[in-house]
Amino acid sequence: MRKYLLPALSAVLMIWAFTKCNTPGSPVGKPGFITISGHDLTTPDGEKFFIRGTNLGNWLNPEGYMFRFGRTSSARLIDQAFREMVGPDFTDEFWKLFKDNYVTREDIRYIKSTGMNSIRVPFHYKLFTDEDYLGLTVNQDGFQRLDSVVEWCRESGLYVILDMHDAPGGQTGDNIDDSYGYPWLFVSEKSQEQFISIWKKIAAHYANEPVILGYDLLNEPIATHFREDYDLLNPQLEPLYKKAVAAIREVDPNHIILLAGAQWNSNFKVFSDSKFDDKIMYTCHRYWTDTLQSNIQDFVDFRDSVNLPMYMGETGENNDEWIAAWTRLMVKNNIGYHYWPYKRMGSPSSVLNIADPENWDSIVAYTRHPRLSFGEIRNVRPDQALVRKAMLDLIENCKFQNCTKNEGYIRAIGMTP
Repeated sequence: MRKYLLPALSAVLMIWAFTKCNTPGSPVGKPGFITISGHDLTTPDGEKFFIRGTNLGNWLNPEGYMFRFGRTSSARLIDQAFREMVGPDFTDEFWKLFKDNYVTREDIRYIKSTGMNSIRVPFHYKLFTDEDYLGLTVNQDGFQRLDSVVEWCRESGLYVILDMHDAPGGQTGDNIDDSYGYPWLFVSEKSQEQFISIWKKIAAHYANEPVILGYDLLNEPIATHFREDYDLLNPQLEPLYKKAVAAIREVDPNHIILLAGAQWNSNFKVFSDSKFDDKIMYTCHRYWTDTLQSNIQDFVDFRDSVNLPMYMGETGENNDEWIAAWTRLMVKNNIGYHYWPYKRMGSPSSVLNIADPENWDSIVAYTRHPRLSFGEIRNVRPDQALVRKAMLDLIENCKFQNCTKNEGYIRAIGMTP
């Protein structure tokens, strides 16, 4: 604009129009969905869309380390520990308050204000069943929760990627999928049927929702702990994806479907057919490596070989210097990114920091004790009144207005605090 010396008012109007046209659901922009063009994503207006944003981790799939817990590492184990300390009724109430307050409209508005253009929402498959999860056993509130965040993102102008972080049977075999220590999804026909059924139900619900960028079918399938079973497990990943995609296409021809590589989203040699659907892309994850081209080249090579987009669905958990260098590396290689996580307790490596509640250390200590018998539970259980207060204080501390912005981290991921 400086080149043509446009008047200030004209420049402001042009910027306003550009922003509106890149806002999902905007009446100024063309209605429609994000699409794929070679290595790139494209908006309905024909503009390149480069993913920049964060993950709403821990909200709909609690993880122990986010609470500063150790061996109590998955949603099921966290829930059990809380029930041992304060009983089932209070725990049920806590989870409702947690879901109501951990991510709100204010959080989404702030994410947008930093310059991010999208979010990834990890969720547990049990939110779409009548299984016991986060204080409910029937009438789970998965659609209620996702509908809310989709509406907030529409208001703010953010796109959404839905991520099944915890699949039936477990796709990873570690704490992150809330499983029983093995990727049973790949050896259980019943679990696979449920996995496909849930995705089809989600796709039918959101088939005409342009705010949703796409469906991330499985988070970090087949952990590296199972090397001896790679020959059994890895060959089953692509066929399962194909079955899920076929079911989704029966109800939703519109949305992009994201496919994760095996072994923590890093092994893309498991894929042999990139043409079975015309709206697929790939998603990689990488943590704790040097910020060198060689440490991202395998993703670039695969991306180039299939001529489809590659996106870093998770990365981060490091210091600001590393984050900034890794961001530059992803931008240089045209790999969009969602950093992990948006908020957590006691860490500068997130957008927002949640303060530790008073007496939270006593809860942490309890989760680290052996509790293999009822006697051990009784002997180490902390004072119930203190635990209840600390849990309620956590609810207050996790609210957007009570969190602290990690400004160095926010700048490092290329955003403005």
